[in-house]
Amino acid sequence: MSNKITILQKRSSIGVIKKHKLIILGLGLRGIGHIVKRVNNLSILGMIKKISYLVEILR
Repeated sequence: MSNKITILQKRSSIGVIKKHKLIILGLGLRGIGHIVKRVNNLSILGMIKKISYLVEILR
């Protein structure tokens, strides 16, 4: 089993709260359709929960 999580940015960060933009940058997402793989830990899951309306978790 992999200890990684795949994250897809599905919405633009234009017009969102500044803290949420910083979270997107912290995850390494660059734009709509961009996919990144990150280690599955509590800090990453907390970031995803904050911006759940902008991203999608892929399996």
